[in-house]
Amino acid sequence: MKPIRRLLVANRGEIAVRIARAAREGGIVPLGIYSEADAHAYHLEFMDDAACVGPAPAAESYLDIARVIGAARELRADAVHPGYGFLSERAPFARAARDAGLVFVGPTPEAIAAMGDKIEAKRRAREHDVPVVPGYDGADQSPAALRSEAERIGTPVLVKASAGGGGRGMRVVTDLAQFDEALESAKREALAAFGDDTVLLEKYLVRPRHIEFQILADTHGNTIHLGERECSIQRRHQKVVEEAPSVALDAELRERMGAAAVRAARSVGYTNAGTVEFLLDANRDFYFLEMNARLQVEHPVTELVYGLDLVRLQFAIASGARLDLAQRDVVPRGWAIEARINAEDPGNGYLPATGTIVRFEPPAGPGIRLDAGVRAGSEISIHYDSMLAKLIAFGPDRDSAVARLSEALETFRIDGVRTNLPLLLGIARNAAFREGNTTTAFLVEQAGLIDGSAEEPQEAALIAIAAVLSDPRAWRVGHAGIPVRLAGTRRTFAVTGSQRGDETWQLRGDPSGEFELDVAGDRIVVRMEGKRFAGHATVDPSGVAVVYDARSYRFAFAPPPALGATGGTAAGLGAIVSPMPGKIVKVEVRPGDTVLERDLLVVLEAMKMEHRIEATRDGVVKSVAVAPGALVAGGATLVELEA
Repeated sequence: MKPIRRLLVANRGEIAVRIARAAREGGIVPLGIYSEADAHAYHLEFMDDAACVGPAPAAESYLDIARVIGAARELRADAVHPGYGFLSERAPFARAARDAGLVFVGPTPEAIAAMGDKIEAKRRAREHDVPVVPGYDGADQSPAALRSEAERIGTPVLVKASAGGGGRGMRVVTDLAQFDEALESAKREALAAFGDDTVLLEKYLVRPRHIEFQILADTHGNTIHLGERECSIQRRHQKVVEEAPSVALDAELRERMGAAAVRAARSVGYTNAGTVEFLLDANRDFYFLEMNARLQVEHPVTELVYGLDLVRLQFAIASGARLDLAQRDVVPRGWAIEARINAEDPGNGYLPATGTIVRFEPPAGPGIRLDAGVRAGSEISIHYDSMLAKLIAFGPDRDSAVARLSEALETFRIDGVRTNLPLLLGIARNAAFREGNTTTAFLVEQAGLIDGSAEEPQEAALIAIAAVLSDPRAWRVGHAGIPVRLAGTRRTFAVTGSQRGDETWQLRGDPSGEFELDVAGDRIVVRMEGKRFAGHATVDPSGVAVVYDARSYRFAFAPPPALGATGGTAAGLGAIVSPMPGKIVKVEVRPGDTVLERDLLVVLEAMKMEHRIEATRDGVVKSVAVAPGALVAGGATLVELEA
């Protein structure tokens, strides 16, 4: 055995923190890397030393193999753990680490190459009696050949990056008239994310469950699985909620699927930790989807249910140790559910959110675990993945785990950046979820979980107004009233508040009336017109975050009305603006073009995903303000239509 002494964690965010903690517990020195944008990032607080690997764009820092290996040499590392994402499934990185004399905490370059190429992975799975989804994975990558195969397979068909993962480079085509655009977009996103634009086609199963099996294999020929994880609740093919075990599997099906997962791993001589993913249909037939040659985001649910530390096991296997577990020893005990907390707006097409976290107060209690990559003060930029943290609830059975998850989500406070906490709380409270009725169509079928167009209750707005009025930073001149303008989803609340006493205020505007307020920290009690209601509110530079009746709301500070304004936006009556900061990757129109509502105008890349910017109405393009490669701010004008 060759024990690991100094470990380079070649990643950022919560997974870098997780690996560093496991390393320290095992007597290993954790070493980090960071980009110029991450010079003050949270994960660096857990490293004994760290090296800068380049500027903010991931391609010039975290994805630059030479710079990462150079950092390992500079920091005198003898091993490297890639985490997940970035270089974790890049065979050239594993090979470069090995050539540099570093222990690579993961599979061999050969296994990564075989399973990282989804076409090769499916071929090997078929050869080892593992059922696969019908589709096309041939060598001819011409658009004409791929379109022909899509016609043969029939819709819905999935275009899928061969070298991809995490939902990137994937497009579902329900109408072949949209196939060419979907193919082009998938290839472009795959090339940007993975450096390879090869795709395959699969018959898209409409309402399957997504079930994956955790694999562990040592270098002495021992391969086992650690049971399944249910990962069906997804948006944009990216998982949102995961749990172990799955309500859909009994002991017999678990044994069959687990055996198939082990065969798939052995088909490439796999070692270390990995995950074999399947789709399970309503007839209990399962199909090999892919194998992820790395640790998974959702590994904590397996750790809690089986009482293991997968990262420590990775270290042991990489050092040459034998597995001291047999398959018969793997028995689930209890239930665990993980919720991914992302900086995004579920009510607005899951658009990524950026900004500074001004408040980060996670829940605590029995059976609650948090893996976080941020803290109060962390900057959320456009350059990296939107995931902030993972909340994991564990209990003796599923009902208790769901109850703990729901309670924990209700008390989680994150302010300064929009998050998907309201969506996660809606899922935890949903009857279908509580009954275990989840498929990959869950978020589509349960559309009422969060309604981005719903108007906030007036009680929540009054709590927000009270928070602003009671904030010592509020603008005051003598006894003059304090103007407050807060923008909700569909309504702007504009009032002037005048203080009548220590706790009494008079509001004029919308809404109007006299109210009393009690403030204790962020807890605010309002009494108005004989009614009493309470909530929590935090004021930050961009607005007010409110939790009322166990639901989260966000009110932005609205600009004052412009004198003489006649309507439209600050950018112009016909302006199409960027919904977030990002990079322009494609411009589809030119001045003078006639467009219809929902026509594609611009493709914007932000947080490693492509976003379609479409025409909001029929019209003629007056001007185009951007070009491919341009970096734009949120709210910047992209295209202007004739008024």
